Amino acid sequence: MKRVLTIAGSDTGGGAGIQADLKTITILGGYGMSVITALTAQNSLGVQSIYPVPLTFIEAQMDAIFSDMRVDGAKTGMLWDGEVVRTVAKKLAQYRVERLVVDPVIVAKDGSPLLKEDGKEALMKELLPRALLVTPNLPEAAALTGMDVNTVERMKEAARRIRGLGAEAVLVKGGHLEADPVDILLDGSGFTEFSSERVGVVEAHGTGCVLSAAITTELAKGASVKEAVQRGRSFTLLSIRAAFAAGEGRKFANPHAYLAKEGERYGVIGALREAFLRLKEEEGIGELVPEVSSNLGYALPFAQDKGEVAAFPGRIVRLRDTVVVADAPEFGASQHVASIILTVMRYDPSYRSAMNIRFSPDILQACRRGGLRTHCFDRKEEPQEIKEEEGRSLAWAVDKVLAEAKEVPDVIYDEGGWGKEPMVRVLGRDPEEVVKKVIDINRSVRRRSN
Repeated sequence: MKRVLTIAGSDTGGGAGIQADLKTITILGGYGMSVITALTAQNSLGVQSIYPVPLTFIEAQMDAIFSDMRVDGAKTGMLWDGEVVRTVAKKLAQYRVERLVVDPVIVAKDGSPLLKEDGKEALMKELLPRALLVTPNLPEAAALTGMDVNTVERMKEAARRIRGLGAEAVLVKGGHLEADPVDILLDGSGFTEFSSERVGVVEAHGTGCVLSAAITTELAKGASVKEAVQRGRSFTLLSIRAAFAAGEGRKFANPHAYLAKEGERYGVIGALREAFLRLKEEEGIGELVPEVSSNLGYALPFAQDKGEVAAFPGRIVRLRDTVVVADAPEFGASQHVASIILTVMRYDPSYRSAMNIRFSPDILQACRRGGLRTHCFDRKEEPQEIKEEEGRSLAWAVDKVLAEAKEVPDVIYDEGGWGKEPMVRVLGRDPEEVVKKVIDINRSVRRRSN
């Protein structure tokens, strides 16, 4: 197990600082160690008080760790003032720390200063030259360079200037950009841009700490700077999507989302297996399978791509009055059902499952008799550019329905179009819920037909 050291302030609310760092390090498989530079009294509403730790005790903490334990990677966070910065830099040099990530914490999200002016100067002169990577956000990059940093080009110039202070690599974080965020990495091979859609959480607390801790852990495990940044960003974006309200103020980034997501892989597969067996036992269920066959999908929590949605390879096929599958469910096995689920999850992340069944007036009436909320779309309204791009039709259609409905219905259907079979898509929070709806539809249709 790689040993990762965080040198930072303590956050009583647990959303940032030492607490967020140690959670992140542990979740990513590292062994976390800490040196506390300051105690803060804070919660989701902001910072109420700061108590700096005496320099002699900061030194004692660092000596205790380095004299006994190997450090595979280290990061710094809140360092408070110039004396603390110089003390930490001196000890890092004494113990020859190679993988050092500097998160230049200058101001808290509520505006509270976390680094005095003499600390900024010491940071630039004493600590940045020792860093393998520096991770400023836009206000921090502006403070370190003395320039406005509000565009991608200015981010690149800021990265050049900060790297000129001696750091091997610089990651300028673009979360404060007005458009979708872009992060700029500058290392020995030049610039790399990392872009992502803006997550619908405003100023989640602790994101910088989570990112720098994740990157440090990946570096300690042997990743290159670029690889560590890629993995750290994925981890952090997930923690932002899963941000939660721990108090009355800002939401906190949630590093535990990674465990929740990865830990459910086996459960997702198991739930699909059980739901299919229940479906197969239902009399006459084969009548609901369309010409293009069916599929039943289930996504991991916070899924972002089709590889995180499990379904049945080769689809669910009708065999006389029942259904069969060619193989066990697996991730990435569906394009169409996965597209539906991922689009729905953008509106309500709890709806993680869907199944397509045959459309007919009788089936639609059965849905309505059962109290299911139904919404439809017209394929004639599909823009030409959407039609021409493979795999975009269903995402467009579901997005259109949900934007108009302002809720997630039980059923989204269409009556087909040129070369497109009419279809009913049944939505639910999990496969059990989806299959129950499908079975209820089947029984209602069969009662009417008999």
